Amino acid sequence: MNEIASPERAITKRRTWFWVWRFVVLAVICGLIATLFIRALVLDVYRIESISMQSTLNPGQSVMVDRRAYAHADPQRGDVIVFDGRGSFLPYARASFADDLLGALRLSGTENTYIKRVIAVGGDTVDCCGSDGKLSINGVPTDEPYIYEGDAASEQEFIGVVPEGRLWVMGDHRSRSEDSRALLGSSGGGMISVDRVVGKATQIVWPLDQRTGIE
Repeated sequence: MNEIASPERAITKRRTWFWVWRFVVLAVICGLIATLFIRALVLDVYRIESISMQSTLNPGQSVMVDRRAYAHADPQRGDVIVFDGRGSFLPYARASFADDLLGALRLSGTENTYIKRVIAVGGDTVDCCGSDGKLSINGVPTDEPYIYEGDAASEQEFIGVVPEGRLWVMGDHRSRSEDSRALLGSSGGGMISVDRVVGKATQIVWPLDQRTGIE
């Protein structure tokens, strides 16, 4: 004969399952919150959508972005950075505190976010191109081994003086990159405010067979 469960045992069983599911739900919520804050403050992942940084970075790859890289120092020449283009690449778009917070927590899209290489920093004069076809920083020709094979340093001649607190950035695939060169006459001159830098791209993390550090 089957034993008939008492009302007390049934109530105890329901309470046990209630606490189990409550623990699971709280653990999931805490995990999601922790992930959001890690991505907002420590490390994030950015997916490459354009060809402007080829062949260093290619569409479909994902890169690790170190948000702490510039906590105590500004970006340096050669760094590959992720930045918010409002006020520079998007000269008439203005960010608000709410926009910044939602973006940091990955609760809004990345249509305002770009990835480029720092070519010149505050106080530099950048011009292109000399008789040798090279870009110069403060009058010194610069070797750029990362430029896409077959591309010139720039097909467009330019000269720019970078104000303090700003960055001159360009894509490695020079013939297919819209960058600081294209915005010299606009508000902000196409130069990125250091305050709008999200972080430094340090490593390709996806696909797994393409994992490598970013020079």
